[in-house]
This record gives sequence, structure tokens and C-alpha cells, in this order.
Amino acid sequence: MAKQPKPPKKAKPPKDPNKVGRIKQIRQSYTMTKTSDPRIGLILAGVFLLAALAGFGMMLLVFGTLVFAIVFGVLVGLLATLIVFGRRAQAAAISQIEGKPGAAAAALGMLKRGWKTEPAIAVTKQQDVVTRVVGPPGIVLIGEGNINRLRPLLTSERRKHERVASETPIHEVVVGHDPGQVPLGKLTRHVTKLGKDLKPAQMTDVLARIKALDANRSAIPMPKGPMPTSMKGMRGQQRGR
Repeated sequence: MAKQPKPPKKAKPPKDPNKVGRIKQIRQSYTMTKTSDPRIGLILAGVFLLAALAGFGMMLLVFGTLVFAIVFGVLVGLLATLIVFGRRAQAAAISQIEGKPGAAAAALGMLKRGWKTEPAIAVTKQQDVVTRVVGPPGIVLIGEGNINRLRPLLTSERRKHERVASETPIHEVVVGHDPGQVPLGKLTRHVTKLGKDLKPAQMTDVLARIKALDANRSAIPMPKGPMPTSMKGMRGQQRGR
């Protein structure tokens, strides 16, 4: 009986040139962080040594095994270093984009799943921007720019959203350093603490209603200049992965 020819092997899909590997991503984040935090190398080295020595000493006292204590100390040192690096990299990235139109949308890239961010749903000629976030708290309208121009802009957006999602809580947040405003570095934490009034099933319904609202908008003039890039790449580093 003749042998059947083997089927040809499937060709591997070409690598996405835009996809950055984990090591390269960390290297890029380190280079970016060092521009605004020149002592980052010394700080990370100190964190690694202190955490490694603490882990080593603790395991040596508990188990008395030298090899296990060394391995555990190295792992603890690496974990502590990644956590500190993630936080300092995030702070450096925020300091570099602060004040630029659309910075809030870039900072909100740190939000986990279950959130939907829509940048620049409303923009003035002076580049005041309103960004919308839909998540557990409901609808969050985030304004960036001159407060006197943002007030009527946020009021107008609130009324539009109330017409299509009247039963959904709507929050207004202004990014800045004046009283009653939220600094960019604390924006993500502030938004996540607004409450949990919207369930996943309700969020799907709200997003469908908002989609109809956005379809009726006229073309929005985007802010001039490059928009800040997303900070999602730092999410894993912040969690120490």
C-alpha cells in the first residue's frame, strides 16, 4: 500500500513589526525613565540589594538552607525591583505628557479590563479636551484645559449623555492642580474610586446608547501636535510581571 504524502507544513505567520518584545519594552521604558529620573539605576540597584538581603536573611533563619535562601533572596530582589521600576516609569511617563492635549486618555490606559476610554469626544479651538470613560462608576467625563472654557463644555456633554443614558451616573472630573481638580498622576486611582454602580451587562447597554450619540456628532477637530501614546505597556511592569 503506497504511503500517502505528508501534508505540507503550515507556514508560520509573519511577525508583527509593530509588536515589541518584553525585554525591548523594558529597555525602552528604562531609557525613557532615565531622561527624567537620572538616578533610576542606583535606586533600582539599592532596592534589589536590600530586598534580596532581607529575603535571604529571612529564609536562612527559617529553613537554614543556604541554596534555598540565595534563590529566594534573588527572586525577592527581582520582584521588588520590578515593582519599584514600574511605579517610577509610570511617574516619569506622566511627567512627560502632562499638559499636552489628550494626556488624560494616555494616563487612563493603565485601567484594567472593564473600562472603555474614548479620547477627545469634545474639543475647543484652544485645545481644551473632554475624554469619556465608561466603567463600574458609570460615565466619567474628564476635562483638560482652561476651567472657564471647560465648564460649559462639560455641561453640554453631560446633557447629551443624560438624554441617552438618564439612569446612568455621570461624573465630571477636571485634570489640574487647582482646588477641586485631580492631578494627572492621580487620575486613574481617582476614577476607580468613584464607585461601582454599573454592572457589566448594564455597561454593554450604555455603550450601545452612547454609540448612537457619537454617530450624530459632527467631525471633531483633533488637537494639533502629537497625541501622547498609551501607557498600557507599563501595566505589566507595575504589577511586577
